[in-house]
Amino acid sequence: MEDESLLMRSHLKVGTDLLFLEEVLQWFDQITTPFLHPDLNYECKIAITEGFTNAVRHAHHGLSKTTPIDIQVEILSNSIEIKLWDFGQPFDFPKTLHLILNEKIAPLEKEQGRGLILMSKLTDEVTYCRLDDHRNCLTMRRHFS
Repeated sequence: MEDESLLMRSHLKVGTDLLFLEEVLQWFDQITTPFLHPDLNYECKIAITEGFTNAVRHAHHGLSKTTPIDIQVEILSNSIEIKLWDFGQPFDFPKTLHLILNEKIAPLEKEQGRGLILMSKLTDEVTYCRLDDHRNCLTMRRHFS
């Protein structure tokens, strides 16, 4: 990323409710449409949908609907980076993804785990880490071809 210039950065904070997904996608479309090819925009919308849905359904399960989910999108000269921060319990993303991909059942036949697979397939880099402020950060990066 050292040689990439920042073209646009935008941040959105929403509550823990799937009803906010429409707002998230409208915001994402508004800020990315001028920069992304429609096919890439569509794939990134699937990735952000999966990340947001996982934060609501899994990370924030049992937490108040007012618990915030922060989302940041950066458009760089050669890539797009999407970050989602949640307050859930951390988990081992690479290990969980590996287990899902190596199950005897076809991964897409199960409901649980599909989001991790889609995020990893639709982006070039996915990281998930626990921060000192007790939040988790999911980062997805997709390079422009």
